[in-house]
Amino acid sequence: MRRVIKFLIYLICLGFIGLVAYAYVGPFFGADFSAPQSEIREPVVLDVD
Repeated sequence: MRRVIKFLIYLICLGFIGLVAYAYVGPFFGADFSAPQSEIREPVVLDVD
């Protein structure tokens, strides 16, 4: 049981390291992580009594 837990911890650590590496290296391979930017304007009606 201890071996399985140890394996899962190693797997989680490797997955985290891989995700961080992909976040840094991804833009060099064409992955775009930026949010689409567009201005949105909506009128707000305040009901003041």
